[in-house]
Amino acid sequence: METCSLARMMMRLQSLAMHPRDLCSLIFRLLPELLGLPPFLLKKVCKDEHVHPRLMRTTVGMLPELPKDILIDIFVLLDTPDLVRAGSVCSSWYSASTSLCNLGLCRRSQTPCLLYTSESAGESAAGLYSLAEKRSYKLTLPDPPIRSRYVIGSNHGWIVSADNRSELHLLNPITGDQIALPSVTTIEQVKPVFDDYGALHKYELSRYTALKVYEAPRVFDLGELREYVYLKAFLSSDPSTGNYYVVLIHYPYMQLSFARAGDDKWTWLPPHTYCSDCIIEEDLFYVASQDGAIHAFDISGPAVTQRVILDEIKDYISDKIYIAQAPSGDLLQIWKYTEDPDYNDDVSELQIDAEFYARCSTTCKVHKVDLAAKKLVEKNSLGENVLFLGHNPSLCLRAGEYPRLKANHVYFTDDCDYLPSGQSQHRYIRIHNLENSCSEEIVSPQLWANWPAPVWVIPNPRKMNLA
Repeated sequence: METCSLARMMMRLQSLAMHPRDLCSLIFRLLPELLGLPPFLLKKVCKDEHVHPRLMRTTVGMLPELPKDILIDIFVLLDTPDLVRAGSVCSSWYSASTSLCNLGLCRRSQTPCLLYTSESAGESAAGLYSLAEKRSYKLTLPDPPIRSRYVIGSNHGWIVSADNRSELHLLNPITGDQIALPSVTTIEQVKPVFDDYGALHKYELSRYTALKVYEAPRVFDLGELREYVYLKAFLSSDPSTGNYYVVLIHYPYMQLSFARAGDDKWTWLPPHTYCSDCIIEEDLFYVASQDGAIHAFDISGPAVTQRVILDEIKDYISDKIYIAQAPSGDLLQIWKYTEDPDYNDDVSELQIDAEFYARCSTTCKVHKVDLAAKKLVEKNSLGENVLFLGHNPSLCLRAGEYPRLKANHVYFTDDCDYLPSGQSQHRYIRIHNLENSCSEEIVSPQLWANWPAPVWVIPNPRKMNLA
């Protein structure tokens, strides 16, 4: 193969580095020039039309092959769906794609997708809606069935879910890998209840914090406890590396616990309550509370150290407070407000449930955290950035690196505190324009079912089986 042809190909790939959705079609457009492949054949592949596998293998097998290192340099720029397509072309492309996955070199700036379920797809299937391609893919997931789980977190391509015994699992929906987390009975306020034969029968949940005991313990069935104990979970790094930890916000009173890989129990982090969101940087994580306070936790040493980043700034509890890091490195705090058009002063707290959140509108304010002055500075715009909020660590991305995303917009999924009590309710999943405060559906009509609530996932094909 001529060196000038390879150089020209790489220069043209680099010129489109900011537009990875075009890379797969670019590969197919350049290959006739480099390898003499029939243009009509590759045109069909680009359009996702059916090409007989034997014809593809025969045609490609008769031609010179790109070196594996060159293929890897190209494939590392692809989103997961395009990587799967590339791996199905021929044996050499399959080998390069598989090596890429096994080495963990896949493109890190994958466009977020929405993981959801559909009644028609079955209990063990999930849909993955690609914002980059505006299309859905069906994933078959391992037991326990995904539609029987609660999803309380998503990070590094993995989700955190609770099964019908209220136990937590990490699951990579792309690879099907699954890891059990420490038992729910090792959370500080949870105790096991055994029957007369010594079998786990129920759970006891105590309502206390480090400062106060609020009421007598309550007893729950095995599958019932998850409705009353879990709020949100955060993952520090890719679990397939074997080095990670999970931060858990849980009831009562939105307290904190964490567990490292290999731990057999959760470690409680008192005295913090009403925690709302968390971002993680290696052994350091930041937690925002619903009163606006931000605390930093360092778990690198034998003992956890804590310090105050921002004192509480609100004397009331906002609907939701999130924390995110902008591409510039700035720390952001986002306040999300929910407004009910039918609200009146006679509405009791018991009526503020999932149905309430379904009929209301949502707006948000974005603030920059001034670390030196320990105060918030309100921002009128995200500029070229975009936010993803939900049961995922809050993401702030540069829209220009993800051509399908809309700058100065917020992508919401439904993460209200009342999700378990309203599993049949409509889910609030929309794109919000910060400039004009208007919202729109991501896709209409909605593809996703009500339960478990859809969650943002950045696909992680590390160790994916492409066969």
